[in-house]
Amino acid sequence: MIETLHLMVVDDEVGMRLGVERALRNHVTHISEIDCDVSFRLSQAESGEAGLAIIEKDPPQILLLDYKLPGISGIDVLKHILDHKIDVMVVMITAYASLETAIQATKLGAYDFLAKPFRPDELKGTVNKTAKHYILQRQARRLAEDRRQIRFQFLSILAHELKAPLAAVEGYLNILKERSAGTDIASYDTAINRSLIRLEGMKKLIFDLLDLTRIESGQKKRTMSDVDLSRVAQTSIETHAALAAEKQVSIRYDNVQPVVINADPGEMEIILNNMISNAIKYNRTGGTVDITVRDGGRDVFVSVKDTGIGMSREEVGRLFTEFTRIKNEKTRNILGSGLGLSILRRLARLYGGDVTVESEPDKGTTFSVTLLKDYTPAEPVTQPSAGPVV
Repeated sequence: MIETLHLMVVDDEVGMRLGVERALRNHVTHISEIDCDVSFRLSQAESGEAGLAIIEKDPPQILLLDYKLPGISGIDVLKHILDHKIDVMVVMITAYASLETAIQATKLGAYDFLAKPFRPDELKGTVNKTAKHYILQRQARRLAEDRRQIRFQFLSILAHELKAPLAAVEGYLNILKERSAGTDIASYDTAINRSLIRLEGMKKLIFDLLDLTRIESGQKKRTMSDVDLSRVAQTSIETHAALAAEKQVSIRYDNVQPVVINADPGEMEIILNNMISNAIKYNRTGGTVDITVRDGGRDVFVSVKDTGIGMSREEVGRLFTEFTRIKNEKTRNILGSGLGLSILRRLARLYGGDVTVESEPDKGTTFSVTLLKDYTPAEPVTQPSAGPVV
């Protein structure tokens, strides 16, 4: 990355201005923290008034400012910059340095000082330090603003996702409270069941959100051990048997050979549960789900193929963003948090792998996950105990 900063020198000595320009004309400094080369576009002014005129039209990022100037002083220029909240790094240059001057200038926002006379290497060293501070400070502000925007968007989406089910539950409770369906208790079964479904959706959203934040923050406790993915798949199939029966979806899985990976068992369950539950939920009535788990040598491979509603290429491109759910007539009544696939991809990448998707509208979707077989986490993890705890 290459960046050019506007540097202006304000000094009533023409020799000083020309000397600074000559020393910095082709000067480039490198900021290793962000791998950025910085060059300088130079301008000059012979007085504080002329300097302020340039600042108004073409604000510099670095200002070399003489303390003693004809007309308004360098301190007056500093006050103007402070009062107008101009984003510029000021380096005072003066032959009359004193502790009182330094304190006054620092209070007004001066970043550094150069005492006249100074050598070209001293000038370049100070300018390098100032440029680095400016670039990194600006970067930090941008990151802070990005975090603020992300936090705002996250809370807005979360509020939106919770608003609809809360309103539905509130409506059903009001029906119960006002006895709108009469005195027969059985008349309220639909309202009760729908409320429970909505509450289950909100609970899943909260649990998925907790999983996502723990993974993102690195605070999720992980216990690494040899995990048989084939057994995890069988357990997940049993867990989702009722949902599959409700939708009349048949699940096919015939691998009985162990497929072992060094992993956290809970994270492997999350991966298989997300893949299988999605394949059932977004399937057609009477459809099938084919599950494949195999050892690829260096990697392990998990694939879940359904015969469901499928997706367009555009919809597939939007899948892995938080709170993103494909919304159309076919998915309108399918509940979900919009976080499951984001968690799936994060976990896959955490294990040195990834997720791929193949889909065709009205024909079905295949999600495939690859994971490093002998994954070694960078962070410390809890090791399983040698035997059962009594």
